[in-house]
Amino acid sequence: MNTQQEIEQYLRDHICEEIKTSDLPNGTTSDYSSGAESVDNYVSEQLHIDIKSFHPADILANTIRTLSLDSPVFQMSEPSKPGNFRVYRLVLTGGPCGGKTTGQERLATFFENAGWKVFTVPETATVLLGGGVKFAELNDSQSFVFQKDLLSTLLRIEQVFFNQATLVKDRNVLIICDRGAMDPSAYMPAEGWNKILNELGLSQFELRENRYNQIVHMVTAADGAENYYTLANNAARSEGIKQALEQDRVTRNAWVGHPYVDIVDNSGVKKFDDKILKLISVVCDRVGLDYQDRLAKNSRKRKWLVKAFDESRFPRYEEFDVTHDYLLADKPNIQVRIRTRCQNGRSTYTITTRQFLEPAPVETRMQITEREYQRYLTMKDTSRATLHKKRRCFNFGSQYFHMDIYVNPLPPACNGSPLIILETYTIKPPGSPEPELPDFLEVEREITKDPNFSMYELSKQTQNGCGHSH
Repeated sequence: MNTQQEIEQYLRDHICEEIKTSDLPNGTTSDYSSGAESVDNYVSEQLHIDIKSFHPADILANTIRTLSLDSPVFQMSEPSKPGNFRVYRLVLTGGPCGGKTTGQERLATFFENAGWKVFTVPETATVLLGGGVKFAELNDSQSFVFQKDLLSTLLRIEQVFFNQATLVKDRNVLIICDRGAMDPSAYMPAEGWNKILNELGLSQFELRENRYNQIVHMVTAADGAENYYTLANNAARSEGIKQALEQDRVTRNAWVGHPYVDIVDNSGVKKFDDKILKLISVVCDRVGLDYQDRLAKNSRKRKWLVKAFDESRFPRYEEFDVTHDYLLADKPNIQVRIRTRCQNGRSTYTITTRQFLEPAPVETRMQITEREYQRYLTMKDTSRATLHKKRRCFNFGSQYFHMDIYVNPLPPACNGSPLIILETYTIKPPGSPEPELPDFLEVEREITKDPNFSMYELSKQTQNGCGHSH
């Protein structure tokens, strides 16, 4: 028996044992007595990649691990639980009187009704300030110590819930954090924040990029729903309208750079319950939970082609070096790609599977390690080019935008022409005049429904042109 055969046999033996001792999706039985063919089919169904195409030495460990983490619907789920279930870490943040408290309770109820275990992490700042600490009375030295203790305490409290989540064996887990590790940075100068990180031995990149799966910002009622703004429901709150608007802005900016930020504003809502439904919708969309007609219309990704931008007017942004590579897949209706996202020498890695199902495609995403990324790279589809781009993440108005500036080597489909694409998630349908687009960008046209601008098409080695002019 050669090495490849030994690897395949080991995989089958290991997977059969894994199947016997694990819960299987969709009622699948654990009787795999029919032998290797059934296991091969199981592998292909779960990975969407033929195991015979794997490089034996590089892919063995990753194949076993991926199978033990099977969950084809949940985006950016942390690989921290055995079996078929996931832990999804969500930060619920926002401006004063944004609906965060009610939103947390409604969100928890919704997911519990959907069969999830839900943990709600209390807001550390409210607990500490409610104990008699008055932030306005602290001098600089006292404020620094308080913020340092706040961050340290917040991380410890969160870890209690993170640890408990990994012990839940029979269902998916949603952890709702009432604010997260980056929120304290909104209350202090950058140099003080960096000093705290250094003294605690923490990395801003890790806190912002890798700790949480999704950030949801609830916009203050002082912005667009002034009649509902009140200080009554939080004894630790002291903001007036003007202060609330500023606090909302700096809190939102604290999370610029996280790959999955959703902003729930007050536009298009006639009552507070509409805003809560928007909140539940954006979380369900990211998680991949089908809520059918139980909620308002879900948000959509919309994209625009940008001709140029005014660098001098660009707001604060975080920039990342991003690459995408498509992998060989065993079915024509499936696309698999891997991504690197790098900033200041630190990187995150993800693998995304897109299945073209009826009535709409389903895209799932999982975070992977650098080692796993390198292994997946051995399965690269050589008929497609690597896509290279600079991604800028920034806030404008009530929207969180990504702007991708494609860099050399440019996609072959562009025939050497520059390519800049702006995107955001919004409940406004394609073709509508909203959301408000940044006025420092020269936008050529909307390309949301133009397949020529999909990354899958852009990665083709053939030079068909992507239909834009500069």
